[in-house]
This record gives sequence, C-alpha cells and structure tokens, in this order.
Amino acid sequence: MQQPVSDQVLQEMKTYYQERAREYDQWFYRQGRYDQGPVLNARWRAEVDEVFAVLAAFQLSGDALELAPGTGIWTECLLRTAATVTAVDASVEMIEINRAKLASERVTYVQADLFSWRPAHSYDAVIFCFWISHVPLERLDAFLSSVAAMLSPGGKVFFVDGRREPSSTAINQSLPEQDSQVMTRILNDGRTFEIVKNFYDPADLMARCARADLDVIVRETATYLLYGQGVRH
Repeated sequence: MQQPVSDQVLQEMKTYYQERAREYDQWFYRQGRYDQGPVLNARWRAEVDEVFAVLAAFQLSGDALELAPGTGIWTECLLRTAATVTAVDASVEMIEINRAKLASERVTYVQADLFSWRPAHSYDAVIFCFWISHVPLERLDAFLSSVAAMLSPGGKVFFVDGRREPSSTAINQSLPEQDSQVMTRILNDGRTFEIVKNFYDPADLMARCARADLDVIVRETATYLLYGQGVRH
C-alpha cells in the first residue's frame, strides 16, 4: 500500500520545478546528464515524434487549456490547431520561458496551483503533458473529475507522460521504488528535492477516466511513453 503524499513533498516539488526551469529542456532533448547515448536517444526521439503525430491528428481546436505547460514544448504544438491557449503553471519561471519562447498573443498565462485552481469557464480542449505522473494517487480521481469539469460537453482531452523506464531520467538519478510515490530528483548543481512520481497502468487510468465522465483511450509507445486521448461525455 503506497503512503499518501505529504503537503511538504508537494511544496518541495513546486520549488524543484521553479529551480529546474532553466534546465528542463536538457531532459527533453537528452543533453548533459540526460544523454543516454545515440541508440537510446534516437529511440526516445522516435517515440516523442510518434506522440507529436497523434496530437497533431487529434486536432485540438477552439479554446484550449494547457495544465503545467512548462517551457512550451507542447504549447507550441497546441498553437498549430487551437484558436487560443490558456496556460496554467505553478512556476513563474516556467511561464517566463514559455512566454519568451512562443511570443504569441493567442496564449494567456496563469500562475496557479493546479490542485486548487479552477477556471471561470469551460474549454473546448484540455491538455497536460508530463503532469499526471506528479499527481498523487489519492488525488488522481479528484484531478480527473476537475479536468472533466473544465471541458465543455464533447470537449477533447489529451495527455502524455512517462512509463517506468530507467533510461528516461538522468544518469545520476534512480526511479522510485515500486511501492513509493516519491522520487529524489537532482539539479545540475547537486541540490536534491523530493517530488511525486507515479507510473500509472493504462487500464486503470482508462477506468478512472470513465468514472470521471471522460471517454479516454490510453496507449503506450514501445519503451518510454504513455498517452491518452478522448472526450468528455
């Protein structure tokens, strides 16, 4: 039985992503401590491209909401199909990087805690990339219900995150134990932080989405990624 995540860990995770903002893209582009060699790097890039293609084909249009947009890697993709994007992140540092990278008048930024923030109106689409693994198990059902409430009936939802794969993280980091929700992360300067890191089972995630009034299909790429796409009933 996994222990619930403390408020202290949630606050530490928020601080970690504030401090990690300038380093974040090194992970996604497999640079520095995240370079796993040409074979694994190429496999990662191919699977990321696979999910990019799924997202493009899914055509998230209209007014879209992006939760935890980070440095803008997925925001940039979303802007190709959505009319507007509301990007909500707890980290001012991440928002600043995203805004500078995209420089788009179609993106509205909101700095807020995703566990408590609620929008003033519903959206045509909601997307969250590499966020659901940071949602504690005991908060997952409530989070998915909040996502459904953020969507207009028939609105689309898309998410992507990582599978449990040791080569998905830095060479000097280890994934959490199977029965733990908490992982120790290391910054380039050596500072360590405890964060939430869960690896959800696709079938269980689909069942939880269904209970939250979301008709979602969850799939996996060969090694690294889990992604879901669907609609609100």
